[in-house]
Parts: sequence; structure tokens; C-alpha cells
Amino acid sequence: MVETLLVNLAVLAVLMLGLWAVAVRIGDVSFIDAVWALGMVAMAGASWLQRAEPGTRATLLLAMTAIWGLRLGLHLLARWRRQGEDPRYARMLGKARDAGRFASAALGMVFAPQALLLFLVCLPAQLGILAAPMPLGPLGYAGFALWLIGVIFESLGDAQLKAHRADPARKGQVLDTGLWRYTRHPNYFGDCCAWWGIWLVAAEAGPLVALASLPGPLFLTFTLTRWSGKPLLERGLARTRPGYADYVKRTSGFFPWPPKQG
Repeated sequence: MVETLLVNLAVLAVLMLGLWAVAVRIGDVSFIDAVWALGMVAMAGASWLQRAEPGTRATLLLAMTAIWGLRLGLHLLARWRRQGEDPRYARMLGKARDAGRFASAALGMVFAPQALLLFLVCLPAQLGILAAPMPLGPLGYAGFALWLIGVIFESLGDAQLKAHRADPARKGQVLDTGLWRYTRHPNYFGDCCAWWGIWLVAAEAGPLVALASLPGPLFLTFTLTRWSGKPLLERGLARTRPGYADYVKRTSGFFPWPPKQG
């Protein structure tokens, strides 16, 4: 199993170096968000291909990761092509770009850290696929159900946000309808559900797999709710969206919940 993970890490390193070269050529690293999702599909696929007889659990985990990652990755890639450079990355690399150090900063601050974190978060899919084959049980079915809820939730949330942004009459307004009425981040909530579901399917393969892969969903939850996801996004929205402070007061920050009245 260790040898397979090392092969996966090597594949990921080659992939990231190639994409880093593309980013340096075009002067923009913003497509890394799409690579985050698509790279997990690559890690699951590499794990599955190295199994002589993958089995039901391994194939299910590959399918779950691929459906989640392809939907999200292609969505983010299309958004990048439509909107251009992400202001977050422009600010992050602005000084390095001005000093002529864009290439080294892009590698050290974006692609290398993202590769390691991607590998970490994807551990449930990788280890679950590599585990010894055994029949799916109640925990596996529960994980699949949680994953399905997450994928549907984030898909609907992204579709509602896309429609909101495409409506000229709502330009600059806060999206507070649909799923966004019940949580300020339905896409982040859906992401967490999807990966906790993948972890449950993998964890059923044994305690060692469960413990070794647990850092994946734990870190994903932390980064979305406490680090680079929700906090960073909300600081920007508070400055650019009139009425966002009131929206924050009445709307749950993560878990879906009926809005506060008054």
C-alpha cells in the first residue's frame, strides 16, 4: 500500500509541475481550484489502476470521487475561463509578480502546498480503494447516502449562485434564496458531506484505514470553515456586498437551518 501511495504522489508531482509551467506561461494560477478537484479524481484513478482486482468498494469509491471531482472541477474551470484571474491569487502573488519572482512564488505558495493538501484530503479515497476487498455493509451504505446528499446539495447551490450572478437585476445583491436562505455556504457544506461520506465507505474496510484516512475529511472541514474557505470569502463579501452583515446575522454559517426572524 505504501508503494502505491508513493506512485500516486509521484504522479501528482508530475501533474502539478506541468500545470505550474502552464501557470507561469499564462501568468495566472487561478485554475488551481479546478485542479484541486480533478487531482483527487487522478489520485483515486491511479489507486484503482494499481489494484489487480479492485472489488466493489474500490470501484464505488472511484465512482464517488470521479462524480464529485469532475462536476466540481469542470464547474470551477468554466468559471475561471469566464471570469479570469481570481482576485485572491492576484493579491497573494502581486508583490512577487512585481519583483519578477512570479514563477518561484507560484510554485512555493500555490502548487507545492496544494499538491500536499490534495494528497492528504484524498486519503480516504486512496486508502479505501487500496484496502483488502470486503462486502459493503451498513456503514458503507450510510456513507454513500451522505455523499449523495452532499453532491446534490453543492450542485444545487452552485446552480443557484450561477443563475443569481447571471441576472442583471440582482447585480451586487446578496443571494438569500433557495439553499442560500438556510446556509451561507451550501457548496462548502455539500463538499464536507461528500468527503465524510467517502470516508465512511473507506472506514468500513477496517480501523487502520479509518484512522489513517481521518485527517482528510478533518482538514477539509477545517479549511472550509476556519481557514481559506468561509472566513476568507466572507471578509471579501462584507466589503463588497451591501446588506451582507444582515444576511450573516439571520443565516446559518454552515449547517442548513431556518433563518432567524426579525
